Amino acid sequence: MPEISHAPIMNVLNGEIAPRPPVWFMRQAGRYLPEYRALRAEKGGFLDLVYDVKAAIEVTLQPLRRFDFDAAILFSDILVVPYAMGQHLWFEEGEGPRLSPKMLDATLESLQAAPERLEPIFRTVTGVKAQLSPDKALLGFAGSPWTVATYMIAGQGSREQAEARRLAYREPERVTALINAIAETTIGYLRAQIDAGADAVQLFDSWAGSLSPRQFEQLVIAPNAKIVAALKQSHPTTPVIGFPKGAGGKLATYARETGVDAIGVDETVDPEWAHAALPRHLPVQGNLDPLALVTGGPQLHDAVARILKAFAGRPHIFNLGHGIVPDTPLIHVQAVLAQIRA
Repeated sequence: MPEISHAPIMNVLNGEIAPRPPVWFMRQAGRYLPEYRALRAEKGGFLDLVYDVKAAIEVTLQPLRRFDFDAAILFSDILVVPYAMGQHLWFEEGEGPRLSPKMLDATLESLQAAPERLEPIFRTVTGVKAQLSPDKALLGFAGSPWTVATYMIAGQGSREQAEARRLAYREPERVTALINAIAETTIGYLRAQIDAGADAVQLFDSWAGSLSPRQFEQLVIAPNAKIVAALKQSHPTTPVIGFPKGAGGKLATYARETGVDAIGVDETVDPEWAHAALPRHLPVQGNLDPLALVTGGPQLHDAVARILKAFAGRPHIFNLGHGIVPDTPLIHVQAVLAQIRA
């Protein structure tokens, strides 16, 4: 079993209320950093960077060197899971990821699993952990099954996830089988990340908000509960953060029924409502609007102050409501950190 981390963020994930919240930002390792852009230009495509272990370690650590965040998050991508399940994965410049064959047309049985495609990710985790100071935590992650399934079904991302949603209505058993297969692969993937050195893991469900209430129960809550239960069985001391973006009023049900140790709140959720609606002992992560971070000025200062005030009475990790965007001024990140740490 890996050694238990006592980094400040881990204390919060274990239920402590900190004098000031620890901070990390979703997508903090990426295109808003000039040092990342330079390395990307040297190494080539995004997937090349993910699978270059030395480069992926460097990218993971870059934001901590610049901003002294309280946690590093593994530099990788949620789509390495379908890649390991046997789909082909590539990135089109300026357009995003592509997967083939589309599961809209193919069967699970037609895929030839390639679990070795995950091995470089675990080596990255081990390499990052070896370089982190004891007061910093390392977060692993995976995409939640519904969000991963939307990419696998359509072969690419989409704003409305229409093909996956239609298939879920038309052939619910087929989609459930895909969701279960993704969940099983994800359990093994996250267990291996933890064994390699991850102190906590986050489940990203970026498209959770696109589903009807019944489908949310079936395709978001049920598979995430399965993943959490399996991780608790094998790694009972490792916190699991759930991030069901767009869940809104279903957040409390998600928190209760999945068994996550902390819940990420997106930028559309009123932090005062979230504090009142969620269990008081539950650590909450969030939820600054990434576009407020881009804009800066008094609006940014007020938004940060409101979040800090709303979550002052509970375990809280300060974060964005979704990923940091590429045109974020570095000086605005510095301003937020100075305000939190004042």
